[in-house]
Amino acid sequence: MSTNPRGVRGTLGDALRDANVYIGVSGGTVHEEYIAAMAPKPIIFALANPDPEVHPDIAHKYASVVATGRSDYPNQINNVLAFPGIFRGALDSGAPAITEWMKIAAAQAIAGLVENPTPEQIVPSPFDERVAPAVAAAVAAHA
Repeated sequence: MSTNPRGVRGTLGDALRDANVYIGVSGGTVHEEYIAAMAPKPIIFALANPDPEVHPDIAHKYASVVATGRSDYPNQINNVLAFPGIFRGALDSGAPAITEWMKIAAAQAIAGLVENPTPEQIVPSPFDERVAPAVAAAVAAHA
């Protein structure tokens, strides 16, 4: 699988032109004109916290789905969703390591807790008490 299937070279603006998805995990700033040049109704995950790469209010002007690391907007993507359950599942199963498959199982368990996903809710709240047990069970099953 290629990480750059279009063979894009140049600036971030070049890479985002006509792109369907942006996932930011490192901070910095993505200018609104770059977001406006993406494909129609893109998916934007600007996850740096507390200052996402694209402010959610800007992202919502263009995107069909927006996620952020901020707790004051819907679709907060935060490691607190995964880590308590991942560690509990690994400890309960006696796993010697946390594998990629265990992480995928954790992500699927988290997503599976949202019965009717909408653009405003693609993941449960970090305060949803079902999250850690569901993740732990999924991780233990894949250990």
